[in-house]
Amino acid sequence: MPYTTEDGGRLNNFAAEPKMYRAEEPTSADKRNYLVLGVGAIVLLGGLFAIAFTVS
Repeated sequence: MPYTTEDGGRLNNFAAEPKMYRAEEPTSADKRNYLVLGVGAIVLLGGLFAIAFTVS
């Protein structure tokens, strides 16, 4: 474990850094899935608001 010794003999531990990686651009299928899920969420929220407005 990497550590340094500070003034007065105190040890300062550092966490192990995770490996870095580059994010990959979403494919066209991923983009389509995001669009479908977004539209579904909007429809669901719209329905919930409509029900809440109707009940109140």
